Amino acid sequence: MIERVCIVGGGVIGSLFAGHLAQVCDVAVLTRRQEHADALEREGLRISGRSDVQARVRAATAAAALGDADLAIVATKANGLDGALGSMTGAFPGATVMTVLNGLGAEEIVREHGDWEIVSAVTFMSGTKRSDTHVEYILDTETWLGPFEDTPYARVQEIAGLIEASGLRVEALPDLRPAQWSKLIFNASVNPVAALTRLPHDPHFAAEADPTDLGHLVHGLVDEGKAVAKAAGIELHDDPWEMNVLATRRGSAHYPSMLEDAEAERKTEIELITGSLVREAERHDVPVPLHTALYALVKGKEDSW
Repeated sequence: MIERVCIVGGGVIGSLFAGHLAQVCDVAVLTRRQEHADALEREGLRISGRSDVQARVRAATAAAALGDADLAIVATKANGLDGALGSMTGAFPGATVMTVLNGLGAEEIVREHGDWEIVSAVTFMSGTKRSDTHVEYILDTETWLGPFEDTPYARVQEIAGLIEASGLRVEALPDLRPAQWSKLIFNASVNPVAALTRLPHDPHFAAEADPTDLGHLVHGLVDEGKAVAKAAGIELHDDPWEMNVLATRRGSAHYPSMLEDAEAERKTEIELITGSLVREAERHDVPVPLHTALYALVKGKEDSW
């Protein structure tokens, strides 16, 4: 039975998991900053918006200070993954580690740091961080999870049951790759465009009425990604273009994480998102000129800082 959960990373996604799961089990949060941990210990964690939750959580900057865990949910950004896993060395020996990161390759990085049982996950939940102790829950969409390597599917179902009991939407899948690739193509098509145009994810991204409408570019990026998935033998869980159109019709513009990073002039997740798609395209000899161009442009934007 999963009774103790450690959330690794106290950003928006980590906070949404922590606040909800604290309603059904013991939750600790492994943070990067001591002041963040102190604030969580002192004030707890508030979730507003789609949920109204006030949770008590334990928090620290060192895994050893949090005791053992049955489940560790790694919800850092790609750039913080190595550092977070380094702080987990030797910790949680009997735990299952669940990765919830954009792009491809997070599970392999986890494996380099330990022999934990691993579950792969992707999520479309989103929110806005109002403070270290308050996150507004905006999109209450599903988290998809599946086994990595030889992790039993029953363990995946157990974790999904816990997440569902906490009030979050979830779907367990025997093979996550179709869902993972759907999210990858969606992210690789939307995030770099948002970072470069400084537009939030709004109706511009699906508009195709005029020749200069941005939807043409996004649609071309999606088509390139689908060609790579087909060459890799992946049958997509959801159509990324339909995912894009639906998201732009939700009524409120969403700020993709890469746009937030670009506006703050900090390193983006371009390597694990677009970089991983471009490398897969090269592996399968599929031309992706649009993704290659955006990859170079975002890297150049980072260099300009």
